[in-house]
Amino acid sequence: MKRSLRNNIRNIYLLGFFNSLMVINPVFVPLLQGHDLSMNQVLQTQALFALTIALFEVPSGYIADIWGRRRAILLGSVFFASGFLYLLGADSFVDFLVFEVLIGLAVSLISGADLALLYDTEVYLQEEGAEGGGTAGKSLSRLISVEAAASGIAGIMASVLLLWSLDAVVVAQTVIGMVPLLLALTLVEVPRPVLEVNHRGNARSILELLLFGKPVVLWTAFAIAAFGLLAVYVFWIYQKYWEFQGVPIEWNGYIWAAFALTVSVSANFASALEQRLGTQRVLCLIGVLPVLGLLGMALGAGWIGVMFGFALQVSRGLSMSLFYEALNRRVPGTFRATVNSLVSLAVRAVFIGTGPLLGFALDRFGVTSTLLILLAIFTPVMAVVLVPLIARIRRESESEEPQVVPAA
Repeated sequence: MKRSLRNNIRNIYLLGFFNSLMVINPVFVPLLQGHDLSMNQVLQTQALFALTIALFEVPSGYIADIWGRRRAILLGSVFFASGFLYLLGADSFVDFLVFEVLIGLAVSLISGADLALLYDTEVYLQEEGAEGGGTAGKSLSRLISVEAAASGIAGIMASVLLLWSLDAVVVAQTVIGMVPLLLALTLVEVPRPVLEVNHRGNARSILELLLFGKPVVLWTAFAIAAFGLLAVYVFWIYQKYWEFQGVPIEWNGYIWAAFALTVSVSANFASALEQRLGTQRVLCLIGVLPVLGLLGMALGAGWIGVMFGFALQVSRGLSMSLFYEALNRRVPGTFRATVNSLVSLAVRAVFIGTGPLLGFALDRFGVTSTLLILLAIFTPVMAVVLVPLIARIRRESESEEPQVVPAA
């Protein structure tokens, strides 16, 4: 059992790698525009993707807590493979909508369950004193780093495949999409207390945990949602922005790779940076970098503007690693997948209504104005989230410090 669980860690990393090896992402906007879709229609497909996740994210996380993480990941991998098989013949707006539904189902089932299974595995191995069990928090950072590295490799692969055609990118993505299904079959469920099938009682316990448990949990969830939403917006602006700055499409993959690898390195060193600078200073850095990045992209010309995008990627890597580790460390294992899914749901739910608006803004007002609008919205949002979070972390630390009893 312990040997299988040690293999779990490696296989979850591989699963995260191949789920993130999305060679179509760096060229997805040009791909859809090549099928006569406008930016508004492109963002409508993403709104449907977000809606699919919003409808199934929490139920899928709850299923993973009750039914088992492995089964949820396995079913999600089936949808993942089916989606890319369907993409091979996609040609119309409706076809791409169907594709997004299939991938949305896959992501909703896998997201949260993989993090929970990895965390459960590390904790179990630590408790059993087995060799090969690492620190659960570092494992989450490592998974985020692996996924970002995969995204970077995907960017390079996309640029190479473009030497042939966009169709070659789609075919390669279909082949890659089969691998997670094979990896999911190798996973092993961790022995743990299973939730009773008492849906009302479980829902009440989860809400009490988020709303009335440790205050840091709620504000960390807010922070993940706020910074995650900004990351999704910028994700869909980048390709249009590079086109606006006159960057040839052949360079998209290489820039994408550099951005993704920046996230990977930032996530990998987030814990060390927190230990050196302290939690409060790192959180301030996480908040300042997106402001600098958005402003620099909006005002910078050509490659100078492109370079400011790295500030957003550094913040992304640091925030994902530190926020998710802080959240999972404070959440009981019985509800871990559900809580992770709830946090993802918050991002998707907001994007459902605002994603098409982002596409409309890009079509109507242009890239520069859209970036300035995001800057005006997210600067106060990040402050509203981070200031209370820093205060509550300080309060929690003070309450956990051992009390020194003076000698009589």
